Amino acid sequence: MPKAPARSLLRNRTSLAHKITYAVRHPQRILPYLRRATRDAWLRVKHRDHISYYRAVMASDTARSANAAVGSASHERWMALGQMQFDYLIEHGLKPHDRMLEIGCGNLRAGWHFIDHLDQGHYYGIDISPDILVEAKTTLVRHNLQDKLPYLTIAGDLTLDFLPSGHFTVVHAHSVFSHSPLHVIDECLAHVGRVLAPGGFFDFTFDRTEGTEHHVLHEDFYYRTETLMALAERHGLAARLMEDWERRPHGQSKLRITTRTADQAN
Repeated sequence: MPKAPARSLLRNRTSLAHKITYAVRHPQRILPYLRRATRDAWLRVKHRDHISYYRAVMASDTARSANAAVGSASHERWMALGQMQFDYLIEHGLKPHDRMLEIGCGNLRAGWHFIDHLDQGHYYGIDISPDILVEAKTTLVRHNLQDKLPYLTIAGDLTLDFLPSGHFTVVHAHSVFSHSPLHVIDECLAHVGRVLAPGGFFDFTFDRTEGTEHHVLHEDFYYRTETLMALAERHGLAARLMEDWERRPHGQSKLRITTRTADQAN
């Protein structure tokens, strides 16, 4: 029999009961949450589309701390999460000759590991935030990786229309869809198959719930696994939950997307 979903996967973080319980247990987080809620309301007035809204969120967060903007409370945590992402793909066969696209590369928390490992010019990082890309270049210099000639560029959406067809053997997005409404994820899945090389795959993490799908403010989105798998299927892609990722010390789940031809070949 399948395991019963963990209580944390059933929790609806928008419910009044959860908010009260959380506030009682973590009173020190009430004021930061109220600040986030105020910012959320203001930015939603200024920016009607989600990409523009979240670009503004990243500008605000990066101004305070680039590491915190990508979800790392300390440099040690930043290093650990980047290493974890890198180690996982190495275990799954990432080779120097692979051609990698990282969607939401941030300030290269994992990207600098990938750049160091891959052949020259084989890493392409995109992000919607110009502010965090400036920090990415700082990371590149700090690790003396200029000779690897990575591509770092801003993206206005996730259509990937400026990238070549059938080029990337690995596409990677960590903590991107956890901050994305469904229509943004749908846009990416509608186009990622075009840029995947034969036999390539697209790994992405997401905040998983087995209860009611919901979002907290407009920053954190929780989806059922079945919802995202069905979305992939609609675009002619195959998706599977990466069970071995679930054992990692990270709160998100991971799906691997392949084209149906590649999936059948495996």
